[in-house]
Amino acid sequence: MCGIVGLYTKNPELESSLGSLLAAMLNQMADRGPDSAGVAIYRNRVEAGSVKITLQGDERTDWNSVLDRIRGGLDRSASLSPLATHAVITVAFDGDRAAEWIERNVHPVRITSNGELIEIFKEKGQPEEVIRTFGLDAMAGTHALGHTRMATESAVTTEHSHPFSTGMDLCLVHNGSLSNHNRLRETLRAEGIRFQTDNDSEVAAGYLTWRLKQGATLKEAMEAALIDLDGFYTFAIGTRDGFAVLRDPIACKPAVIAETEDWVAMSSEYRAIAQLPGNERARVWEPNPATIYSWERD
Repeated sequence: MCGIVGLYTKNPELESSLGSLLAAMLNQMADRGPDSAGVAIYRNRVEAGSVKITLQGDERTDWNSVLDRIRGGLDRSASLSPLATHAVITVAFDGDRAAEWIERNVHPVRITSNGELIEIFKEKGQPEEVIRTFGLDAMAGTHALGHTRMATESAVTTEHSHPFSTGMDLCLVHNGSLSNHNRLRETLRAEGIRFQTDNDSEVAAGYLTWRLKQGATLKEAMEAALIDLDGFYTFAIGTRDGFAVLRDPIACKPAVIAETEDWVAMSSEYRAIAQLPGNERARVWEPNPATIYSWERD
């Protein structure tokens, strides 16, 4: 099952209400994924030379101690903004190197994302609970992805929830199942891609990160994924500048896309898109198998 939603604002006037619009879409996917939910939202670009890293802890996490540790060993000017069980930390440092340092030296927090714009928040529970926990309704931004999960191949935990991010400002949500993810995970680890879970969706994200680090464009990376990833899937992929949608060559997992002058949206079911303003004027279609759809800012 699982439910996917994505929203890309073309009209800047909608950016202030991005969170509330995405929340309305995500709630419609509750029946498809009652175990956990998560969102990746692109907002609040950091200054040049800095990166923001979203950390996942729990109700007992002492964020002041986490900040002291990072200031003492990584960046004395680091700042941290806690949000429920997560926190967004900003450091004047290279993103990949900062993430590696935190993974080695700051426990037991996990990294959910790093980049100039991306923030990922996810938790166990129904979408309505997760939206309330993180105050998604009040968030502004340019574009966002969301996911509701019905666990099939791994445990019901926060870390197994989507979205997954394995590279700067890149994230992926997935409905489906990959059959070759275990072997591919080991291959990618040998290439320096880091994984935190046994979830097949994280492998798909890691594969795209690996291709991008090799110099491929996102389109080229997705074309290669059609060859190297075996299984049934609908992917929604977030980048710093936009988002993309890809279905496998069989395309048995549901997906729908809609576009107006003000926004582009995708979801597993149209009922999520029906929550958006102006949906009655949208051009609506089912994405074709093995076809890349993407929208980006110049």
